[in-house]
Amino acid sequence: MKIICVGKVKEKYLIDAIKEYEKRISKYTKIEIIEVKDYSMTDIKKVLDLEKNEILKHISNKDYIITLEIEGVELSSLEFSEKMNTIINQSNDLVFIIGGSYGLSPLIKAKAKYHLSFSKMTFPHQLFRVLLLEQIYRCYKIINNESYHK
Repeated sequence: MKIICVGKVKEKYLIDAIKEYEKRISKYTKIEIIEVKDYSMTDIKKVLDLEKNEILKHISNKDYIITLEIEGVELSSLEFSEKMNTIINQSNDLVFIIGGSYGLSPLIKAKAKYHLSFSKMTFPHQLFRVLLLEQIYRCYKIINNESYHK
């Protein structure tokens, strides 16, 4: 499983949380977090195109891509675990993609097999990475019928 993220996490408390969830998830599956360069300019189309090129370096046609986007499908944790269980049984090449400040390019969205939204709200991308990892961990706990706080 890979998580491709536009931008780097700089805050130590978020880095610590990310490492903790990576460690917890490693009990169930191998996980790789790939940070790609984010771009700061006012030309949104140019930014999305540059970030698209960075993301494309890390995906292949065999990947089951899930994009994280406001326009995606909202699921409960239980529904997410059911969806993940189905995907995991179909593919070893699961890739989550978290976009940058302007979201994701239309081409990256078109490559996705599933579009997931955690909320209509906007979250800082660094914090969202922690939220995604926590939900992935929770999903493995649910799939394996292990207790985890509600």
